[in-house]
Amino acid sequence: MGFYDRYLLPRVVHFSCGLKPSMKQREKIVPLAQGRVLEIGIGSGLNIPFYDLLKVDHLWGIDPSREMWSIAKKNAADRHLDVEFMEAIAESIPLDDNAADTVVMTYTMCTIPEVSAALDEIRRVMKPTGKLIFCEHGEAPDETVRRWQNRLNPVWNVLGGGCNLNRPIPRLLENSGFRSRDMQTMYIPGWKPACFNYWGTASYR
Repeated sequence: MGFYDRYLLPRVVHFSCGLKPSMKQREKIVPLAQGRVLEIGIGSGLNIPFYDLLKVDHLWGIDPSREMWSIAKKNAADRHLDVEFMEAIAESIPLDDNAADTVVMTYTMCTIPEVSAALDEIRRVMKPTGKLIFCEHGEAPDETVRRWQNRLNPVWNVLGGGCNLNRPIPRLLENSGFRSRDMQTMYIPGWKPACFNYWGTASYR
């Protein structure tokens, strides 16, 4: 891992993902989590302030980057939230089958190398009655914006630590057997190629 990936990228990600429009999106969906919760890509813990302490019994947070955890652990301690941090990737989750009541993903699907494998793992560790709560940026509905997303994605992917501008979020969920009846979409304030958001809850059909 180079200097940029180890020292600069975690700070860039924490800053960019912690901007006000993204935090407002987190505030909409994270409080829906309940029971035993798995967060995919907990990173620096930007979601931690929004968990409802009366509804969450335990929180597992997986992330492949330990460099992000120092901020996350402080957030958890300040909130008195029971968080179990695990160094892992979404394609190989170190939990038993049917372990989680809720799985939370926010601005994470864009960076996972094998999204289908990750969603299969989420389905495995999530209870049959469980919910996937998500908020992601991805493929825009406007052709002009999509063209820019496709053109810029190779460079953006390198500078953004593997982030992709143009992931087709609804199709990825549906192809893995998830169904969302409440998905919402809009451009949040910011640079349009990175700001078309999808959010809601999904269950395995």
